[in-house]
Amino acid sequence: MFGHVEGVSIGQIFDSRAALAEAGVHTPSQASIWGAAEGAYSIVLSGGYEDDVDELDYILFTGQGGRDPYTGHQVADQEFIRGNKGLKLSCEYNLPVRVTRGHQIEGGPESGYRYDGLYYVKKYERVRGSSNFLICRFHLASQQSWEDVEE
Repeated sequence: MFGHVEGVSIGQIFDSRAALAEAGVHTPSQASIWGAAEGAYSIVLSGGYEDDVDELDYILFTGQGGRDPYTGHQVADQEFIRGNKGLKLSCEYNLPVRVTRGHQIEGGPESGYRYDGLYYVKKYERVRGSSNFLICRFHLASQQSWEDVEE
């Protein structure tokens, strides 16, 4: 489950989250993080969290949880459970995490979802976010050169 998926290329575009799941890149239909007990297999960036920073080769990724399902605003503290625990373990065990970017974000594809390769969680922290709630943040660095990824 960790690492590249056979038959999937960096830069490959998928029409939908369902297509990502069918290919084995990222199976949850809504969650941004896949994995927990052994580490995180993959994340999807789709503009859901206000504290995310995406510089293509470096991502400051906000963990999951604490958002109001109707407004999308952060309304509660996050903890290192579920997918957040998975990303924490990926850092501790130096496991690769597949990253996919959605069309909803700057740097994402015009439509659908683009598989952008493997990243490593270099550091994690629990800090106060923009909405004044504690968030789990993960610093991820790309494994490949960004010249390898088609815009």
